[in-house]
Amino acid sequence: MRVVIAEDLALLRDGLTRLLEANGFEVVAAVGDPDALAEALDGPDRVEVAVVDVRMPPTFTNEGLTAAIAARAKRPGLPILVLSQYVEQLYARELMRSGEGAIGYLLKDRVTDVELFVDAVRRVAAGATVLDPQVVAALMTNAHERGPVGRLTPREREVLALIAEGRSNAAIATALVVSEKAVGKHINNILTKLDLPPAADDNRRVLAVLAYLQDEA
Repeated sequence: MRVVIAEDLALLRDGLTRLLEANGFEVVAAVGDPDALAEALDGPDRVEVAVVDVRMPPTFTNEGLTAAIAARAKRPGLPILVLSQYVEQLYARELMRSGEGAIGYLLKDRVTDVELFVDAVRRVAAGATVLDPQVVAALMTNAHERGPVGRLTPREREVLALIAEGRSNAAIATALVVSEKAVGKHINNILTKLDLPPAADDNRRVLAVLAYLQDEA
């Protein structure tokens, strides 16, 4: 799987490169600024996923995020996993705004959990939406006190949070120690209470829930 890394800190950039290469990825470029990222994504190698730091030169505010959004505008659906030092709800919502999936937002601390980080990169590359649990908690805290999210039971909010983290129905069932059938019922209830029409495609339902949280958070 071909990946581009955009991280301004050389030590972390080198560490991410070594980590991903050790887990079967082909790092076609490891760059330190948004312009180099754009050039790498336009290169001859068909990049399958990009790992991008939110804060990059020259101002170290949101250049990485802006570059990621621009890259997806140019190539819709390009899988991108964004890394951030802190929970930035605005950045998470902005990243999810297109509702296309293949998006991830993780705190940099998660990189130390190699299995979790590598799994997140692979799931994003496969089209999933993966949010850091702390980001989900922040979104849910703001959203559940008003609007349709307030209609959800505590268990339904647990299920919704796990969906937002990119968990499959089977993984949710394991985490909550319930059957997959029960998880399916919870998801149907969530979609109904959030005024979201059911759809045959599970991924579309997940993205619809995420889009709702994005707009309401």
